[in-house]
Amino acid sequence: MTNADDAISVAELLEDYSLEMTGKDVPGLIEAHESIPPGTRVNVTFLGNEDMPMRVSAAAAVRSFRLTPVPHISARRLESEAELRKFLDSLVERAAVDSVLVVGGDPATPAGPYADSLAVIRSGVLAEYGITKVGIGGYPEGHPDIRDEALWQALTDKARAVADVGHEVSVITQFGFDTGRVIEWVAGVRARGIDATLRIGVPGPAGIRRLLSYAKRFGVASSAGIARKYGFSLTNLLGTAGPDHFVRDLAAELPPAEREKVRLHFYTFGGLARTADWIAEFGASEP
Repeated sequence: MTNADDAISVAELLEDYSLEMTGKDVPGLIEAHESIPPGTRVNVTFLGNEDMPMRVSAAAAVRSFRLTPVPHISARRLESEAELRKFLDSLVERAAVDSVLVVGGDPATPAGPYADSLAVIRSGVLAEYGITKVGIGGYPEGHPDIRDEALWQALTDKARAVADVGHEVSVITQFGFDTGRVIEWVAGVRARGIDATLRIGVPGPAGIRRLLSYAKRFGVASSAGIARKYGFSLTNLLGTAGPDHFVRDLAAELPPAEREKVRLHFYTFGGLARTADWIAEFGASEP
């Protein structure tokens, strides 16, 4: 726990937050956009059940509402360098994109020439299309299929590669529920010489059943652990749960030196509008 006089406030932690949507979430964006501050970063995912035109249209919709689109690039889903170039060209032309998040992606076998996100970063292709900001993934609570040592090595290699190519780097994390693990992870990032902005993944308000389903799918926490952190009972799964406790605890526990370097990235499991409204209301109610 940090000194109360120096502690980061909840309002400070909520500044410059980012959101995540899928290519199919454009109707939700239309509903929510008036509740989202202009310029807010909105990540557009790269899912296997969506195609390139859908992703590009979603990024264009984000830009049309004076928000900042941050499309994901899933390395192992790309079938060729030509496909990557066409995607980037369309994103720049239709959505004025200059920031992306590069991830490895779910497929175990690459569909094309990129075995992982590092291969995309080192290719140099991003810079050719005016990309200046590159996000990479982080896992404060670990990954169910990857050893912690390998995760740390990958994070270090990717951060160095982004800097070597001349891009600004940020780290966007998987959502989680354990602030203690997050604080330890932040310290580990800094100990490895990575001075990037860290966007800590937080589940927005959502139905309890849905929250538990996503947590199980991504292997980030046990149901009992989530219930304890979020303050609901496993005997009643019909309600909704929000990240009130998580955000308060994270603000209280973060070192003051991270005041300008740590932000929140909301996974909108309960919808963009519900998440944006929760952020506005919670921020206004907290000191």
